[in-house]
Amino acid sequence: MSKDFQFPEFYSFPPFFTIQPNLTTQEKQRGLWRELILSYHTSQKIKTLVAHDCPLWKNKEIGRELSRDDVKAVMNDFVKSGHGEWEDNTKTRCRILWRKPEQLSSDIYAWAEANGYINSVCTVYELHSGEDVNGMSFEGADEELLRRALAILEDQGKCTMFKGETSSEDGIKFF
Repeated sequence: MSKDFQFPEFYSFPPFFTIQPNLTTQEKQRGLWRELILSYHTSQKIKTLVAHDCPLWKNKEIGRELSRDDVKAVMNDFVKSGHGEWEDNTKTRCRILWRKPEQLSSDIYAWAEANGYINSVCTVYELHSGEDVNGMSFEGADEELLRRALAILEDQGKCTMFKGETSSEDGIKFF
C-alpha cells in the first residue's frame, strides 16, 4: 500500500474499522484515526486525501474496511480537529495540514534562526524545496499552507514577504 510506512498495531484490530457506539471508546477511536491519517500522509508527503479513494479505509490483510458513513464521520472529525480542510463543497477532497499553520510558523522561524536567515532573504521555493530544509516539518508542504504560516510570522513582525516574478520566487526576509 505504501512505501516505508509502518502501520500501527491498532490498524490490524478488526473493531477499529467500525465506529464504536460507546462515546468514550469512539473518541479514542477517532483520535487514532486522526493520528493515522496525519502520520500516513505526512510520511508519504501526500498533501490531499480523496475521501472515496483513500487506501487507509481498507485493510485487506484482515478483510475489514470503513463503511461510507464511517468514512464521512472520520473525515468530518479530522477536519474539525484542524488537521484538514475541505478543498471542495462536496467534501470529496481534503487538504492535509501536516502541521497547523501556527505550528509551521514556529518551525519556520526556528529554522530561520538556526540557519542564519535572520536579516537575510530566502524564497518560497527555498523554504519548500531547498537543501537547507531537508527533514524539516515544512519540507514539501502545500504552498498555500506555507504562505499562511508566513502570514502569521508577518503579522508578528518576524518577517516580510515580497513579490518575485513567479510565486515560487516570492521572497521572505526574516527579522
